[in-house]
Amino acid sequence: MRRESLAFLKELVNTPSPSGYEMAAAEVFRRYVAPFADDVKTDVLGNVCAAINPDARLKIMLAGHLDEIGFAVHYVSDEGYLHFQAIGGHDSVIPIGQRVWMHAKSGRVPGVIGRKAIHLLTTEERAKKPELHELWIDIGASNKDDALKRIELGDIVTYQWEFQKLTDDIATARGFDNKMGAFIVAEALRLLGENRPPRGVGVIAIGTVQEEIGLRGARTSAFASGAQVGFAVDVTHATDYPSVDKRQVPELAMGKGPVIARGANVNHVLFGLAQSAARDEGIPIQIEVEPGGTGTDANAMQIAGPGMATGLFGVAIRYMHTPVETLSLRDVEQCAQLMAATCRKITPKTDFTPRTL
Repeated sequence: MRRESLAFLKELVNTPSPSGYEMAAAEVFRRYVAPFADDVKTDVLGNVCAAINPDARLKIMLAGHLDEIGFAVHYVSDEGYLHFQAIGGHDSVIPIGQRVWMHAKSGRVPGVIGRKAIHLLTTEERAKKPELHELWIDIGASNKDDALKRIELGDIVTYQWEFQKLTDDIATARGFDNKMGAFIVAEALRLLGENRPPRGVGVIAIGTVQEEIGLRGARTSAFASGAQVGFAVDVTHATDYPSVDKRQVPELAMGKGPVIARGANVNHVLFGLAQSAARDEGIPIQIEVEPGGTGTDANAMQIAGPGMATGLFGVAIRYMHTPVETLSLRDVEQCAQLMAATCRKITPKTDFTPRTL
């Protein structure tokens, strides 16, 4: 991966952006795409839309969401402990013992997530999974008034984890889901800027918001873009570690290439074009079968307005929705290359109407 691209990826994943609070990450995205986009806009929800050939008759929407999971402070006890609610989906065993940042108006406030020590748990308590409401954040406050001098209700919370390489290719970070996807659509747009599509084809790379709480940014931006065609990119589950039953979940491995989804959420023509582009570019791919709708921006895009021909790319990661999401940087880079190459195969004459196989 080129040096400038890697620096962008690091900055993007390290920038806090829980759903509804993507502003800082959106600024990182805007700054990166500005030099090679013909037009950059931010809408009222916070979606950042960067376009090449924005006035073209045929428009292709590329979507990668900027938001990550996190927490929001909703109650401060008389003793000064902060209680919190989830933003997005969390496994309640993960937060225990984690260091966190509260993002307050005055800046970052450090804290730790606490639970009663194992020595003090009853036999029944040890046997069951804790609920989030049974945990708290300790910022060292002496009482409620002391805590509220540093934070406010509604302040967002993220883990104190950042980008780190495990090997030259394998990296871990908080927030690869799915700022990695926002990186990919920005990189695909950069590659298309170097080898521009014909004037009749426009490409709009969108860093979408609020995906983790209901695909909200994709719904509005798909409608506003007027795109007839769209690709979403998101993380998907690598299943190359112990305890995963391949009879129940797709067999996908980290480092074996980008993932192309196949199923009801994916237009048959776009799936074929992506396969063809992968062959032409010599990019290894993995196929993920998705028989119904997906929990990705592609689902919202497909049924926006009169409907959109959608494709779905992915990168297989380990430990999704934890502070140590782990992936292959080569998979990420190749996914951006594949997205750009597939876009180049689309012309104003491409017919996306489903036909008999």
